[in-house]
Amino acid sequence: MARIAVLGAGAWGTALALQAVRAGSQACLWARDPARVAAMAAAGENARYLPGVALPAGLALTHDLAVALHGAEAAILAVPVQHLRAFLAGLPGDAPPLVVVAKGVERDTLRLPLEIVEALRPGLPAAVLSGPNFAHEVAAGLPAAAVIASRDTGLREQVGDLLATPAFRLYGSDDPVGVQVGGAAKNVIAIAAGAVIGAGLGENARAALVTRGVAELARLAVALGGRPETAAGLSGLGDLLLTASGPASRNTSLGLALGRGRCLAEVLAERVGVTEGVATAPALVARAAVAGVELPICHAVADLLAGEVTVAEAMGRLLARPRRDE
Repeated sequence: MARIAVLGAGAWGTALALQAVRAGSQACLWARDPARVAAMAAAGENARYLPGVALPAGLALTHDLAVALHGAEAAILAVPVQHLRAFLAGLPGDAPPLVVVAKGVERDTLRLPLEIVEALRPGLPAAVLSGPNFAHEVAAGLPAAAVIASRDTGLREQVGDLLATPAFRLYGSDDPVGVQVGGAAKNVIAIAAGAVIGAGLGENARAALVTRGVAELARLAVALGGRPETAAGLSGLGDLLLTASGPASRNTSLGLALGRGRCLAEVLAERVGVTEGVATAPALVARAAVAGVELPICHAVADLLAGEVTVAEAMGRLLARPRRDE
């Protein structure tokens, strides 16, 4: 039986571990804290992130990284982008091929996830998995689709064998840059979409903003070496539609709160999971500036999060932009 390690027991890591078991793989879910592992084993669920979802008997749990990786054909890295570098530094030298599921841009270096992997583990095969997926729905076995992106055809096929089922359809892509840009930008644009609704500006404004957001992420993807059509796929438009569609999204719900006048620090203090768009927004704008690409919506979100503009001021700035052909 094929074996896969899932490193990181948040909602998405746990959901993917369950999916691996469903796909017929032998899966081991790793969490850093021994107490959390013991609590999950005792309760038979990840009560902190996926309460009410039973962990299957075939899913191994451990806090020992060596145990998790032993014999694994691949390892899913389900850790936030801002912690990815430190985590990679602690991986053993004989680590298997990696599948990164984090979405974002590293604050200090402005690197995408696979660029961080290449910097720390050059030559190690790596892929990125992305798409319109809420963890609780994948954990429940509801129908979903995602993209596994790598220039290594064999790795794409291997990950598909480890994770895919009829209800979890995996599409391959040889455009990891475009897929990563989509995953990063959609979180930022979703904050803007939530802020528009929270401020009472209407569904027309949200639809226009989301559509123009797709144009922004496509421009950046092309500038960084990706393909424009990737922006219209599952990892671009698809993920953005899901993330910007309602309060089940951490990024949209954050935007809703900001649009209603709440303080960013107060909202974040109430949360368990990471809202990736907060750290990604300024990093994405900075990366785009280096590439000579203008991202007015993402820039407005970065300024909103920094407390430099209000929602009304940010929207006014966007509406005041010169008219142009689409």
